[in-house]
Formats: sequence, structure tokens, C-alpha cells
Amino acid sequence: MNKIDSNKLRLHRRRRVRAKISGTKNIPRLCVFRSLRMLKAQVVDDVAMNTLVFVDTQKNKLKNDVSGAEKLGELVAKKCLEQKIEEIVFDRSGYRYHGKVKALADGARKGGLKF
Repeated sequence: MNKIDSNKLRLHRRRRVRAKISGTKNIPRLCVFRSLRMLKAQVVDDVAMNTLVFVDTQKNKLKNDVSGAEKLGELVAKKCLEQKIEEIVFDRSGYRYHGKVKALADGARKGGLKF
């Protein structure tokens, strides 16, 4: 009997989504990474292959829960607005859009980013 590897399924969903979306200098991509210990978010320009903004819960001393994810989203929005980035494309990296991922997106919207 084969065991279903949930991370392999997530990576398959990630590849499928990334084939359809990409970030540019004007509208970069907000990419999310979620683990058991931390949550990371980075804003990427895929054309120039640059990371424009990077934040995570460990360096910013935020909890790895829904409220910490929302604060992290607001922090991403603040840093993006400092660099005059107002509009982004959201990349959930194959994770389901609920819980921490949704809270991060809502926090970024609350901070002033447009999706």
C-alpha cells in the first residue's frame, strides 16, 4: 500500500500554480512559506530574480499562530509601501487558503496592499 506524501502533493500544486502566475517589477509576487516553527513571506520580482522584501516570524519575534501571521502580513505591507509597491500577486505556495495563510493575506490587505 502506498502512503500519500502530503508535501509531494503540495509541491505538485505549487508547480501548477507557479506555471500561471509570476511577479514583475511593477506587480511582484508575495510568496508564503509555512513550517511548524515559523512563517516566512517574501516579495519577489521573477523577471529580475530579486527578492524585494523578506520577513519571517522568528526575526520579528512574532508567534507562529494566526495573530502572528496577520501581524506579519501588516509588516510585509509596510515594507512594500516603503519601496512604493502597492499591488502584488499572492502565491500561497500550494497551501490551502485558510488559517495562517489567509491571516497573512488579510493582514497584507489591511496594511494597504492590493491583490
